[in-house]
Amino acid sequence: MSSSNRTGSSPLIFILTGIPSLPTSSYWMALPLCCLYLLMLLGNCTLLWMIKTDHSLHTPMYYFLSMLSVADLGLSLSTLPTMLAIFWFESTSLCFEACVVQMYFIHSFSAIESGVLVAMAFDRFVAICYPLRYASVLTSSLIMKVGGAIFMRGICVVLPVAVLIKNMPFCRPRVLSHSFCLHQDMLRLVCGDVRVNSLYGLTAVILTKGLDSLTILLSYVMIIRAILSIVSQEAQAKAFSTCISHLCAVLIFYIPLIGLSIIHRFGKHLPPLTHTILADAYLLVPPVLNPLVYSWKTKQIRRRILILLCQRGTQQQV
Repeated sequence: MSSSNRTGSSPLIFILTGIPSLPTSSYWMALPLCCLYLLMLLGNCTLLWMIKTDHSLHTPMYYFLSMLSVADLGLSLSTLPTMLAIFWFESTSLCFEACVVQMYFIHSFSAIESGVLVAMAFDRFVAICYPLRYASVLTSSLIMKVGGAIFMRGICVVLPVAVLIKNMPFCRPRVLSHSFCLHQDMLRLVCGDVRVNSLYGLTAVILTKGLDSLTILLSYVMIIRAILSIVSQEAQAKAFSTCISHLCAVLIFYIPLIGLSIIHRFGKHLPPLTHTILADAYLLVPPVLNPLVYSWKTKQIRRRILILLCQRGTQQQV
């Protein structure tokens, strides 16, 4: 294995992998991928448009939901170019700079989405545990500050990851395990000492998704205690129903993430297809399912969709 850096004349190129045991040019795989991306774009853009145009949705819960949609759009669009290039055009090579940029945006938007889920858990905590103080606590000013802090954290925490890996020497062959660039996957191809990169990468994960998951867990412990203290079972069910959409979003995001982290560290003996399926699920499933979950479980959004469909039907009849 020979090391290589970017001081020579030839550019540093990585080879992306589609789906193991599947031909690179696979239209029956490209078509479902295109449908997933179109569904993701339609669902998240529709949510953003409804929240912007419907003044009844101008509440803290829906502001945080719009942030979640932005994070989902960023996460999916970060993987879109290479995923479709592989299956539509058989283009598996990617220059080092483009790979680092893609890696940076994937991990940044992932950290942002995790932070938004924490903010939504706080929203549910205040709404259920302190309903009379909800409007005074979650003001527009606080929501803007929280949103700005979440996006700045995602941008700043991941930046050193990209800077550290940019000057590392890479070995041949430079074949990545996925259809996109992930930090763990790129790090395994480095020829030099990766202890600093690994330590900072682990620290960044702990400071973002690790703390976020613990905060969400603590929030729901207090939420459940507050719900159980309610005497009426009907009121308990109504209070818990307001959390179902958020709980689904948390599970959809964290289950593939935890699975991917575990197999990256302890599942090297597993078949490559397992790694590929979990990585694709981690990056594609939440952006597609989150709009569907919130449209199905949130009465205001469901009602708004029905109104729009009825208006469209009336216009067509006229």
